[in-house]
Amino acid sequence: MSKQNHLNRWLWKWHMIAGLITLPLMVLLAITGMIYLFKADFEQSVYKNTLYVTPEAEQVSYAAMYDVASKASSAPITTLVLPSSDEQAIQFVAGRRSQKKSVYVNPYKGEVTGEIVTADTLMMTVRKLHGELLLGKAGTYTVELAASWFVVLIVTGLYVWWPAKKFSLAGFFTIRTKNGRRIFYRDLHSVTGFWLSSFMLLILAGAMPWTDVFGSQLKWVQKQTDTGYPSTWDKPGGLKSVPTKGPAFSLDQMVEVARSQALPGEITIALPRKATGVFTVSNESFWLRDQAVRHFDQYSGEVIKSHTWADVGILMNMRQVAMRLHQGEYGSISWWIVFIVSLIFTISTIAGLISYVKRKPSGEWGLPKVPEQWRVGQFVIILIIGLGVLFPLFGASLVLIYLWDVFANKQLQSKEA
Repeated sequence: MSKQNHLNRWLWKWHMIAGLITLPLMVLLAITGMIYLFKADFEQSVYKNTLYVTPEAEQVSYAAMYDVASKASSAPITTLVLPSSDEQAIQFVAGRRSQKKSVYVNPYKGEVTGEIVTADTLMMTVRKLHGELLLGKAGTYTVELAASWFVVLIVTGLYVWWPAKKFSLAGFFTIRTKNGRRIFYRDLHSVTGFWLSSFMLLILAGAMPWTDVFGSQLKWVQKQTDTGYPSTWDKPGGLKSVPTKGPAFSLDQMVEVARSQALPGEITIALPRKATGVFTVSNESFWLRDQAVRHFDQYSGEVIKSHTWADVGILMNMRQVAMRLHQGEYGSISWWIVFIVSLIFTISTIAGLISYVKRKPSGEWGLPKVPEQWRVGQFVIILIIGLGVLFPLFGASLVLIYLWDVFANKQLQSKEA
């Protein structure tokens, strides 16, 4: 791949600008992301006495445990999570996501073992720091802007680092240690950055669906193209139970029905909230293809609506795969890949900043110079516009930078006149 000198310097300049904008924040995201990878192990250790019990010969009924959990909960219980082993306490859930509160009941004694409020956990604080810098909407936009610019950082970095003339396979692996500290840190940054680039783009792809602007845009596309979840996947929608003169299904009967579905992974039962409401049985499995959702009439116990993963649209399927890869949820190999990539990225980033500081002249930004009369080609302009459309906050920031550049040039011209 031949390189044009002026284009190389122009991209190098923007690579450095993108780095100064994003890298300090991306290091924070990498570190908090690594910490969050330990969420399951950390919470199982900290909440051991709440999550686990000593098995006994007999269990109390789920209906009795529900009554105990309801009295202990400050909000209505909406969901029951079935245990996967005899040592687990039974989890009754009120609320969803960050508002989630779980009451755990010992199935042998019928006593509350404890309550976990998701918003109050240390790992939720780490997650909020990772996703919104503990600043709410403003933090979410800041993280999204940095992530958008990070795409530019990767693309420009690949072009700038690629050999201009003589191709050497050793250059893809060699970090020079005998040519001074600046060269060492530059090689540590560039060589590791090259090998991390594809992994970082994949991890970034898994993060973007959580963002506000890009995420909302993605949801809109899914809705318009019918490539998301079916309308009755996570909510019953217009589905209703038909009241009869006889008694409704008991919670214990519904548990038996849920277990008879032979769904792999963690099984949850969403409880009906009114007389015409339905029971919803769903599972979270290792492989997405094994996930299913089934809505049951609360009086007859018959299936009203059933979904398998085959009913989920392609964009949602791709989104869920990317999000799971982002969190290292495909087994221990996936977990270690995300952890090691994040760790090496942190080291590579710090090395890049040290190399920049050592290279730049004192009192200057040290950005590469490009002749004023030189203009970037149409292909690059189209690529930039495409990225601006795909990542709206990146596009908006480019407009602001352009307007600032025009204003600064006019100020300079007026001073010279």
